[in-house]
Parts: sequence; C-alpha cells; structure tokens
Amino acid sequence: MSTSPAPTSPASTSRPDAPAVAPLELGGLSVWPPVVLAPMAGVTNAPFRTLCRRYGDGLYVSEMIGARGLVEGSATSQWKATFAPGETPRSIQLYTIDPDDAAAATSLLVERGEIDHLDLNFGCPAPKVTRHGGGSALPWRTDLYAAIIAATIRSAGDVPVTVKLRKGIDEDHLTYLEAGRIAADLGVAAITLHGRTTEERYGPPADWSAIGRLVEHVPEVPVLGNGDIWEAADALRMVARTGCAGVVVGRGCLGRPWLFRDLQAAFAGRPIPAPPDLGQVCDLLVEHAELLVQMLGPDVGIREFRKHPGWYLQGFPVGGELRRALNQVASLDELGDRLAGLDRRVPFDEAVRRQPRGHTDKPKRPNLPQGWLDSRVHGGRLDAGAAALVSGG
Repeated sequence: MSTSPAPTSPASTSRPDAPAVAPLELGGLSVWPPVVLAPMAGVTNAPFRTLCRRYGDGLYVSEMIGARGLVEGSATSQWKATFAPGETPRSIQLYTIDPDDAAAATSLLVERGEIDHLDLNFGCPAPKVTRHGGGSALPWRTDLYAAIIAATIRSAGDVPVTVKLRKGIDEDHLTYLEAGRIAADLGVAAITLHGRTTEERYGPPADWSAIGRLVEHVPEVPVLGNGDIWEAADALRMVARTGCAGVVVGRGCLGRPWLFRDLQAAFAGRPIPAPPDLGQVCDLLVEHAELLVQMLGPDVGIREFRKHPGWYLQGFPVGGELRRALNQVASLDELGDRLAGLDRRVPFDEAVRRQPRGHTDKPKRPNLPQGWLDSRVHGGRLDAGAAALVSGG
C-alpha cells in the first residue's frame, strides 16, 4: 500500500479570522479542533476516515449502522463498525427505531470496549427510511424518540451519547427545538442540527439561523452545526454567526480529505494551505482504492471505490472518457494505468472549491407512514421493516 504524505504545497497568504472556540467536550472526550466528520452511508468507512484523520484532528464518525444488524450479527454491519488500526477516538453512529434494539446494540459495543462515542441518527431524510417513520421523521413521535435516547444512554455507561437532528419534517412540522430540549433533559453530550427539513433534502441553502436558535434553546448542551461547510471559511462563519460549539462536515469533504487540514488551520488562526495538485490527488485516489481493497477484498473494495473518482477529480481537466472509465474500473492495476498519462502538475481549480458534491436532491414532499402527522404520540413500536432497512442483512 502506498504511503503518500499529506500535500505540502506552499501555504496561501490569507489568514482566517478565527472565532474564539473551546475544545468540544463530550463527557470525558475532548475534541480539538471542534470538527466532526458527518456519517455518510457508503463513504465514511474506515479507509476514508484513515485518509481524513491524516490531515487533521477531530471526531471521525462511522457511516450509519443499523442497531438491529449489529445485534443480529450481520456481516455488513460488522464491517461497517470496523475501525482502522490505531484509530482513536472510535465513534459510531447508530440508526434505530426501537428502544430495545438501541439498548442491545449499545451494550454490545460498550461491552466489547470498542467505542469512545456513540451518535444516534434522527436526521436521515431518505424516503426508504422516513416512509417507515425512521430517521428525520422519528422525532415527530416524541415518546418513541425519548425512549430510544433514554435506553441508549442507560446502556452506554461512561460513553458519551449524542444525537443528530434535522429541523423537522417540513416548515409546518418543525421538531428541532422540542427534540433538542428532550435530548438535553435526558443527558446527551451534544446535539447536531442539520439546518434543513426532511422535505428540503439537500436542495436549498442550509438554515444556519435555526442552529443559532437551538444554541439559545439548550444553552447547557453543546450544539454542533451541519450544512454547507464547503471550505474552512464556512466553518468560521457558522461558528461566529450561530454560536455553535463546533461544526459537522459532510459533503464538503467528499473527494477532499484535506479539508480537515484546512479546518484545523482555520480554527488555530493559521493561513489555509494551498490545495493539492492533480498528482497529489491521484496518489490519494490510488491509496483510497488500496485501503478499500485491503479491507473488503479486490472485488467488493474496487466496487466501493468507484463512487469516489468523480469527487476527487472535480474541476481537473481529465476528460469525460477517463471519468467514465474510472467509474467502471475493475482493478488496482487498471486504476494505475488509467491515471498514468495525466499531467501531474495541473493545479487545483479554485473556481470549483464550493461546487456541490454528493447529494444534490431538490425539495420533495416527505414520504411518511399513513397518518404519521396526526399525532405526536406513538404509543407503541414501529414496523420491524423500518429496522431492517439498514440492518445490514
């Protein structure tokens, strides 16, 4: 496996105006800079986290893992919960719709001594999740939401538990202030708010003002802001504008693990380093593929890799034919051959620094269980099918 160093291009001359921000304190876990890698399905596995951690410190969270799958011993859930050698702190995000599953999965992870932090997903807007009442739809039923958090915290012991929320289902059915208060009263270590509703998906700009309102609503608990952190300056602006205790970075780091280097520099008040050139990005591409193959084997690993080249090469003049070929690459040898003819000296195009990557879904009416909005009280349990969606089975 290659061991390419972090890019060492000359630093830019700009110096960010860093707000005064303390380390993020999550129980006995102190995180500096106060930067968190957002869980992203199919992306934030151990190989991707390895690359990101090389560039900067922070809290790097696993992709969303189904609690039911962990309890049932699903092979997929097990490898999703795998950490890289020496990875610390070890952070997992659980998806669950059942308090018993939440408790059982948490106990399993804690008893193995495998985690330092646990996050609960109440922010996923995917229709396949919300149509069963899971993800960002679940906080609407406040009793079930509270029961899941309480069960997790009881089982977690000294491991800090956090929650991730969206603003609500739509602008007429906002839940974040009430959900934040419930979580704070139950003893969560922090709350992340993605400044969009379920309906908004990833379309309109994130509503940072909602993050500020939650900060004021639960002053005793750290609130982390999520949404539209495309470059380090965005993180500083979000903290200054909202008073949040830190930032959660999702799509902004797709194909750009060096964003965490920039964030560390920004929060320390140092100049932001220049971005890598095409040669350095190609080295990262190859190493990313090698890490995935090492973890998952040559067939599954290379298939998992295929989503990444387009993000890494965004803005570089490599041509449509090569992009298509990389999306279908079948082996590490082929990947190396495809990249060999590129001019490694081509600089990063600053014009695309803020160009969106990953989900770009436009607003869409939420897909919810029939009668979901008729009551805030659930009084029971969700269909078992909701748990199976991401159980790994």
